[in-house]
Amino acid sequence: MASLFQGVCHLPAWILLFLPIWSLSDGEKLLVIPLDGSHWFSMHSVVHQLRQRGHEIVAVVPEVSVQIQPSEHYTMETYSVPYTKEYLEAEFKRLGHQIFTPQPFLEKFTKTVARIGNIMTLLFSSCKQLLSNKELITYLKESAFDAVLMDPMFLCGQIVAEYLSLPSVYFSRGIPCGLEFQATQCPNSASYIPKFFTSYTDHMTFPQRMWNVLVSSSEFLSCSLLYSSHEELIREFLQQDVTVPELLSHASIWLLRYDFVFEYPRPVMPNMVLIGGINCGQEKPLSQEFESIVNASGEHGFVVFSLGSMVSEIPMKKAKQIAEAFGTIPQTVLWRYTGETPPNLANNTKLIKWLPQNDLLAHPKARAFITHGGSHGIYEGICNGVPMVLMPLFGDQMDNAKRIESRGAGVTLNVLEMTSKDLSDALNAVINDKSYKENIMRLSALHLDRPIHPLDLAVYWVEFVMRHKGAQHLRPAAHDLNWIQYHSLDVIAFLMAVVLVATFISLKCCLFCCRKCFCKKGRVSKSSKSKAE
Repeated sequence: MASLFQGVCHLPAWILLFLPIWSLSDGEKLLVIPLDGSHWFSMHSVVHQLRQRGHEIVAVVPEVSVQIQPSEHYTMETYSVPYTKEYLEAEFKRLGHQIFTPQPFLEKFTKTVARIGNIMTLLFSSCKQLLSNKELITYLKESAFDAVLMDPMFLCGQIVAEYLSLPSVYFSRGIPCGLEFQATQCPNSASYIPKFFTSYTDHMTFPQRMWNVLVSSSEFLSCSLLYSSHEELIREFLQQDVTVPELLSHASIWLLRYDFVFEYPRPVMPNMVLIGGINCGQEKPLSQEFESIVNASGEHGFVVFSLGSMVSEIPMKKAKQIAEAFGTIPQTVLWRYTGETPPNLANNTKLIKWLPQNDLLAHPKARAFITHGGSHGIYEGICNGVPMVLMPLFGDQMDNAKRIESRGAGVTLNVLEMTSKDLSDALNAVINDKSYKENIMRLSALHLDRPIHPLDLAVYWVEFVMRHKGAQHLRPAAHDLNWIQYHSLDVIAFLMAVVLVATFISLKCCLFCCRKCFCKKGRVSKSSKSKAE
């Protein structure tokens, strides 16, 4: 051992300089096709970790992006899109004002459908631009990648993976119409698994189960409407007649940001890996600015308030209501807000354009977390054991809020109907009622008690797929069955036919025996009677 160490010490300096380069050259080559927005936050940490481990990474992104920026961790290849950054920012701003504006149910439903349609149109146009970029597609084909990491909400990633004959790894929180369970052939019973947008728990009443079944039945239609335009694009580009579920079923691994501490227990398939809480990194020391604010909060501590990356300003009427509520509590409030300052803002409230959310929640003086119910924020609240006041705005946030509330770790408020008193009462409840802190600490202890960090688990499975060129051994045979075979309807029909034939034969045998017995008895009786006469 000593001689080996001595030999290493005597290596020429230039060889030692090139050792890091050799380690990098041994790495695989990964293509990343992400989705912009909050979806990119936790995927970026996986990309960063993979780069640290020596892999070469190329990210294909639209030239107009809100969150995805150039980085030393990956090579960025862009493609043109038919919209501008100003348009996206204006849409986010308009979304914030729409959410806080009371609307009749029919109008709200219509606008929600239109908003979803607008998002799908943006994704479709972005995908079309990517696939029509011949120069970029040729570059990708010649680059000899080992795998593709993508968000399945952006179907273009799987189309490219199919075209390049590469194994794919999905990084997802879920698809609104439950497409991930349909694509993986995962059992998805509506009797105890609440569907998206229902805000139900896993213990439903009969009317709730009935509505859950109706929602479940409509999911196929919803998916068809959402992705109908994509199916035409798939046929045109791949020259194959493939449905969206069939296309998504080719994924090697699904990295799902789930954890059953937060999600309700449900079946998962062998190629589904749960990485909930992947965004909960090691907290960093606070900057001097935030440290001074936190220290000045005294024994009362502080409250963190953020409505996520998409909504940073709200209508003045609602901002004044919120500011009034904050003035009634003794805690210091750190409010991420970029809009006009409310005139009634109390001295204990600090408006900040950006805040280190996870680092603040990790501080021992954090007393409560006011959040819109996005999964990133909720997992940070769970990791750091901070009770929550939830103001869900759109998407899956209502369902997320229900999950936290049902576990006694937070209070949910209707952002349109709440008053200043409602917000003040909710804050006082989660701060002063010890049960909320005890429940969130219990969830935090369960969540953190794991053999491996979700980030390391995600990195392992991406590398696994790159090493083995997929994970075909995890693909269930259910994918090779049609609907009749999957539900064993042919077996049931055959068994029913056997039972019916057996019953018919048995009945005929019984009737035959009865006739023989009774007819013989009748003839014997008649002959006896004739002899007696």
